[in-house]
Amino acid sequence: MNQPIASFVPLTTTLMDKHQESPGIFTLYLKLNTSAPFNFSFGQFNMLYLFGLGEVAISIMGWRNNLLLHTIRAVGRVTQPLVQLEPGQQLGLRGPFGYGWPLEQTKGKDIVFITAGLGCAPVVAAINHTVEHKQHYGRIVILQGVKHHNDLLWQTQYDHWQNTGNCQVLLAASEEYKHRYKWRLGMVTELLNFAEFDTENCAVLMCGPEIMMLAALKQLAKLHVADEAVYLSLERNFQCGQASCGHCQLGPFFVCKDGPVFHYPTVKPWFGLSGI
Repeated sequence: MNQPIASFVPLTTTLMDKHQESPGIFTLYLKLNTSAPFNFSFGQFNMLYLFGLGEVAISIMGWRNNLLLHTIRAVGRVTQPLVQLEPGQQLGLRGPFGYGWPLEQTKGKDIVFITAGLGCAPVVAAINHTVEHKQHYGRIVILQGVKHHNDLLWQTQYDHWQNTGNCQVLLAASEEYKHRYKWRLGMVTELLNFAEFDTENCAVLMCGPEIMMLAALKQLAKLHVADEAVYLSLERNFQCGQASCGHCQLGPFFVCKDGPVFHYPTVKPWFGLSGI
């Protein structure tokens, strides 16, 4: 897996643009106020902070036109004021932290992305990378689940991926049905029954609620996908990003430092256990 490239020196960034994706969810476009290069791996996260309020861990959603992208759900003490910022205002950034997706190691394999809800944010940049470099991969399969079809973020992005050769996009809405060619009623894990990929030569990249990932793991086992083919992006209460506070401990691991992306066999004994 990609080695973490962490910077513990806080940077000042400027909000250049803000886009509302859906009610309560915004993407921030940040300019780094430094001439130093910002190197990150897809799947890593940053700690964004507001001066005098605190900081919060947010996955890196992408890099576009020399701007860093973070998609945020406004639900907490820090995230709500973050999305209220206006272009030109400044905020702090530490990072990047953790391990990212193993995109180099999985070349030559079919790539299956399984996400639900806002869990798609940590893999969007990875999906874009594999689509843009599809000559290095086999078939690309994207499975995304939401409650209602209006909850789907980046609709045009999914349309673009669907129209890309050798890429299959399957979407599921658990509480309604929308009559479009790619929507199905049910859970995202049920989409695995319709996914077309080589179960013996694939890499599965998952991110979302743990209950969803546990259900997907059971379905993958039925399809004879080996545990060694699966990678998970886990969420915990990240407070420091340096494995110092202990809030994100999972068995012997600290998710902020040893993850957030894990090879499933590494965390299998602890993943899904109550109280961990």
